[in-house]
Amino acid sequence: MTTLGVKLPITRNSIHGFTMIEEINTLIRQNLKMLVLTNPGERVMIPDFGVGIRTYLFENFSESIFVDLSNAITRQAKKYLPVIIIRDIKFDSGAIEYNTLGVQIAYSIPSLNIEDLLEFTT
Repeated sequence: MTTLGVKLPITRNSIHGFTMIEEINTLIRQNLKMLVLTNPGERVMIPDFGVGIRTYLFENFSESIFVDLSNAITRQAKKYLPVIIIRDIKFDSGAIEYNTLGVQIAYSIPSLNIEDLLEFTT
């Protein structure tokens, strides 16, 4: 089977040497997560790439912060992942005392007729 990329975090695999991604929807989900987690200026040769969600962790969470984050995610996805459409973004700030933020991004891949959900806590 054809592989599309290396699965992150990188782990060893006896077949390919590293664990590989074999499905396009898995690759797109990983790329979206990396886009949200990457800080602007962190990606070589693409200084405006990334949302930098971790820079918001010590902010006083308010509706305006979540609107700013949603707009940044949507704007970055349109620019760097035009194959997807962001359907909904939800934040769970229930663990504020632990300085974590839960994120749910519902998106679709119209060309493949796929709807998916990316969930993670940072």
